[in-house]
Amino acid sequence: MAVGSSRDDRLIVSFGEMLIDFVPTVSGVSLAEAPGFIKAPGGAPANVAIAVSRLGGRAAFMGKLGDDEFGRMLAAILRDNDVSDEGVTFDAGARTALAFVTLRSDGEREFMFYRNPSADMLLTPAELDLDLIRRAKVFHYGSISLITDPCRSAHLKALEVAKEAGVLLSYDPNLRLPLWPSAAEAKEQILSIWDQADIIKVSDVELEFLTGKDSVEDEVALLLWRPSLKLLLVTLGEKGCKYYTKDFRGAVDAFKVSQIDTTGAGDAFVGALLTKLVDDMSVLQDEKKLREVLRFANACGAITTTKKGAIPALPSLAEALALVEKP
Repeated sequence: MAVGSSRDDRLIVSFGEMLIDFVPTVSGVSLAEAPGFIKAPGGAPANVAIAVSRLGGRAAFMGKLGDDEFGRMLAAILRDNDVSDEGVTFDAGARTALAFVTLRSDGEREFMFYRNPSADMLLTPAELDLDLIRRAKVFHYGSISLITDPCRSAHLKALEVAKEAGVLLSYDPNLRLPLWPSAAEAKEQILSIWDQADIIKVSDVELEFLTGKDSVEDEVALLLWRPSLKLLLVTLGEKGCKYYTKDFRGAVDAFKVSQIDTTGAGDAFVGALLTKLVDDMSVLQDEKKLREVLRFANACGAITTTKKGAIPALPSLAEALALVEKP
């Protein structure tokens, strides 16, 4: 790793929560009806970091885990996937977060969280590895880290340091309503850092939540546009994605696959986009290149839905290229 704060031109630092999802062994049943659960490491920012690494990119995860067996297991999973854990701290007094996930028969998910408080919520500004943030080419984050202090203050400090260092800021709000005190608070906090990002990706569900409009038409998506943005993306599941820049806009179709579990698909999409972006920043100004990158990102998202769990389902570069190049 580079010494001091010299920029690593391929490094993507992903900030936020890493936790364990407990996924029922059977799809289409409620949590109470589930005969058993498989533990699956997750947390959107961690998934993005592993997605980047699996596609051949350079990634680091930054966040706090419990100093417990689950926390140590998660740190080991980062290392096993070639993600740097130098930005990870451990809390002796709080547990690693857990989430019980119900897989409905249509492959969509419902969540029940155990975080009161979990270690990720207790990250303080003083525990941030500022040097790691300054070395990054891209700093990626969600909104779950904005819910409570001290983690919220740590998140805001990290943004400030990244911005000052000229790091590209990537934001995927990754709405998890059950974690917020209220829907109004979620909307207010998610939008409170909107103007700082260079790239924002929202799902169709998040677009509806943030705009209050049940539509994915351009005029609705553009309610979320800011002059400070370089790229706004709306993912539409099996309908692909839409993109908006100050100079052009359009849509890219999805790949048709048989969907088993949508967990991690958005994270695979973001990881793919960022991996391509650090290698060629001109993608943001060149529509033809951007469309190629988004087709690749759509392929990565699609592959992730064909297997259970997030991290085990994230594609390798070879798998992604095989789908992109399939006649």
